[in-house]
Amino acid sequence: MDAQQVLTFGQQGLALLLTTAAPMLLTVMAVGLLVSIFQAATQIHEATLSFVPKVLAAVAVLAIAGPWMLTSMVDYLQRMLQSIPSVVG
Repeated sequence: MDAQQVLTFGQQGLALLLTTAAPMLLTVMAVGLLVSIFQAATQIHEATLSFVPKVLAAVAVLAIAGPWMLTSMVDYLQRMLQSIPSVVG
């Protein structure tokens, strides 16, 4: 195994990490921004007001995009495991 293969595997892993985590992170960030704007406008500063919508949005995104995320990660893992004989031998 040479350095180029290690860098390629690492690059593919990081790209998969970013693409699978992006939908949930962006959704939670957008919900947090909307809740912050609402709290600033109404001057209601309740901790649960910012926490509960974020959790609900994360669960909704996980329910919608979860199968795609899991399939992507399983495909990547299968490719990595199948490439072991060619890398070692």
